[in-house]
Amino acid sequence: MKNVFLDRDGVINKYPGDRLYVTSLKKFRFLPRAKKAIAFLSKKGCRIFVASNQAGVGKGAYSQKTLDAITAKMLKDIERSGGKITKVYYCTHRKETGCSCRKPKPGLLKKAAKEFKISLKESYFVGDTIRDVLTAHAVGAKSILILCGKEKLSNQKNWEIKPDFVFKDLLTATKFLTSN
Repeated sequence: MKNVFLDRDGVINKYPGDRLYVTSLKKFRFLPRAKKAIAFLSKKGCRIFVASNQAGVGKGAYSQKTLDAITAKMLKDIERSGGKITKVYYCTHRKETGCSCRKPKPGLLKKAAKEFKISLKESYFVGDTIRDVLTAHAVGAKSILILCGKEKLSNQKNWEIKPDFVFKDLLTATKFLTSN
């Protein structure tokens, strides 16, 4: 069974923009083909987790209650489309707290690994930023960068680390994940 970790903003839903947050249900918009991709991974027997920084809670831009409502709706919509997320892990801390769970630190992945007895070296992390790539590499997971969120291919000369794989979106990455 493959374990696949997904970042949220820019992977599952539309990237809100630099230093902006998805602060309400209304602002949460699935990316085209994201629900289909998650359903496809689920049908192929993958265990899917979400690991995402949501510092807007720590900064007071939106409440934990709002984040919980957004998450509940996201999970319900994914299930309606035939997908299943095993568990969602968020870091709601501000950057300056120095916690161990804020990506690129791998605390969220380590927590899931402990809870579900996962080998992170045999897992994949799909994200839309180099921070996500760094998170994957910190635990020996394979990194997949998708280009439908924050990061752009034209910026690759500035990347401090190279992803293991690059795809245009989650569905394209999914086809790769399920063919190996």
